[in-house]
Amino acid sequence: MPLTQYTRGRAYEYKALIILRKQGWLCSRSAASHSPVDIFAGKDGKLLLVQVKSGSGRVSEEAAKTLREWGKAFDARVEIWSFRKRGGVEVETLLEESG
Repeated sequence: MPLTQYTRGRAYEYKALIILRKQGWLCSRSAASHSPVDIFAGKDGKLLLVQVKSGSGRVSEEAAKTLREWGKAFDARVEIWSFRKRGGVEVETLLEESG
């Protein structure tokens, strides 16, 4: 069965969950919600919202604006995690939590 864009994206979301859980975050996927946030994570009274991208996927300016709005609404740190084909992940912080 060929990998679809959805199954590939879901696999990277699960990789992100594993990384976050190893760092002590309590986290969950926003499965099939079509929201701008793929992963909600909490640790030590802090909230992290993550958008996961794979390959050459990018977040548009409009999507980044929406992610920042969500971060402000939840007083959360907002990050974009980009998984690259050769392994590794690049993390871009869009918004720091204020508290």
